[in-house]
Amino acid sequence: MLQSKICDLIGIKYPLFQGGMAWIADGKLAAAVSNGGGLGIIAAGNAPGEYVREQIRIAAELTDKPFGVNIMLLSPFVEEVAAVVAEEKVAVVTTGAGNPGKYMESWKAAGIKVIPVVASVAMAKLMTRLGASALIAEGGESGGHVGDTTTMALVPQICDATDLPVLAAGGIADGRGAAASFMLGACGVQMGTRFLVAEECNIHREYKDKILKANDISTIVTGKRLGHPVRSIKTPFSKEYFKAEYSQMPDDELEAFAAGALRLAVQEGDVKKGCFLAGQIAGMVNEEMPAAQIIKEVMEEAEVILKGASKWVK
Repeated sequence: MLQSKICDLIGIKYPLFQGGMAWIADGKLAAAVSNGGGLGIIAAGNAPGEYVREQIRIAAELTDKPFGVNIMLLSPFVEEVAAVVAEEKVAVVTTGAGNPGKYMESWKAAGIKVIPVVASVAMAKLMTRLGASALIAEGGESGGHVGDTTTMALVPQICDATDLPVLAAGGIADGRGAAASFMLGACGVQMGTRFLVAEECNIHREYKDKILKANDISTIVTGKRLGHPVRSIKTPFSKEYFKAEYSQMPDDELEAFAAGALRLAVQEGDVKKGCFLAGQIAGMVNEEMPAAQIIKEVMEEAEVILKGASKWVK
């Protein structure tokens, strides 16, 4: 069985995290992933603290395994969410969109493993100095908020820059991607897009169908003009937004243009006004199945590939 030090650090069976996808990753999905041997993660997104507490307690009722919460540090509710995870003593907090330094001590005092998502070597070094337990190196192939550097280039550079365990994220959907991540120096992987079609994922049917029908060129990056690029499935909304970025539309109007678009995709499946976040590997995702089966399939395939790697050495 494929294991690594990230398994021992957190107490999970497989070195695989489920991405903290805003509006998507709730307590039910997180529990299903954790029950399947990975680390399920509840997405706080822009939700208030009591919503996050509710999802934590739902997950705790459905699993006795470790699970985590992803906190977007730009959220208007970040202070109360930061307090809630400490009060509830979740196993892991992953962070994105900012520097979690001001919350690290309180989280660590609550026994929480803090694992920031990083998209640069500089941020990886800073998080190491601040006392993170591990890092998630996320390449620009991923869905949602993205950086410029690809997973292939980013992961080994971050592994060289820190002594912490590193998980690879972005562009990973099967055992081949997981095996490649280990060869780049990672000791685990995080997957988001693949779990969009988990049976326990509660997104709208239209959203799941868009993932299942996607191909290699189905995604687009928008939002660069405003400094927070986002990768999503090409839809009438994303194409119109892309055009607006290169128009004379004022920044505040452009910001308002996208307000609520993810919710419309997740909850209503609105193909005209919704933003369907997904990574470049959406074209590889072609079957809906339980979360536990996804994890088992990926890990078993990775193990076979890694065991057979010696065939390349003469």
